[in-house]
Amino acid sequence: MISQAQFQKEIDLIIANAIREDVGDGDHSSLACIPASAQGKAKLLVKDDGIIAGVEFAKKVFAYVDENMTVETLIEDGSTVNYGDIVFYVEGASQSILKAERVVLNAMQRMSAIATKTKTFVDLLEGTGTKILDTRKTTPGIRALEKWAVKIGGGENHRFALYDMIMLKDNHIDFAGGIRKAINKTKAYLKDTNRDLKIIVEARSLEEIEEILKSDGVYRILIDNFNYENTRKAVALIGDKCLTESSGGINEKTVRKYAECGVDYISSGALTHSVYNMDLSLKAV
Repeated sequence: MISQAQFQKEIDLIIANAIREDVGDGDHSSLACIPASAQGKAKLLVKDDGIIAGVEFAKKVFAYVDENMTVETLIEDGSTVNYGDIVFYVEGASQSILKAERVVLNAMQRMSAIATKTKTFVDLLEGTGTKILDTRKTTPGIRALEKWAVKIGGGENHRFALYDMIMLKDNHIDFAGGIRKAINKTKAYLKDTNRDLKIIVEARSLEEIEEILKSDGVYRILIDNFNYENTRKAVALIGDKCLTESSGGINEKTVRKYAECGVDYISSGALTHSVYNMDLSLKAV
């Protein structure tokens, strides 16, 4: 997994690019009618129900735009919110509040939706011992935000990108000439390049799981697109030799049944690619 320093760098890049994209050479609407000396206060108003996420990110955006802005937090990230709740107040130059407004709202609306969906999956898995993972099916350019939201919702992050974990999927295996060749080549590559990366291998059948188990050094087996019966068989076959992960179109209706098959993890792209933004507003006080 990426380090905290790398993750923070990603967040900083997102903020800088978002402000560049939205503000350009100036917020001329505000510049045209609001004096630079004008001070203001605004509240983050919830117009939906769910899990709030992005409060800490919003603070970073406000600080980036104007370090003199202050934020009074009333509700922390990961808390349940309802229609009419006020999450925070922000005070400072009116021009600065307006410059940051849309970036804050866009991020928090999406992060809150992801956190809310993740919490739904977490609740469905309660008592099973299975953990929910996100995937790389994220919005280009804001992956760090979306994975942050998954954590806020109680889920866990899968690999961040292509560089922080080895994941041998069907195409890797086919292009490499088979499972054993793919694993052996990977282990040799890691040794030659002096890299310490965990190896996950995807299995498409019980026979492929048997083949994977002939090699040591595999951290987790991805049991992909198996039905419930074969998932149970796969878990029994793998035993404690390595960790297990189910994937492949798993949703709120099926996640509990897959967890009851005994897998350690379930990964779902739906956490990030199938959400509807939470309705939030930043209103002048």
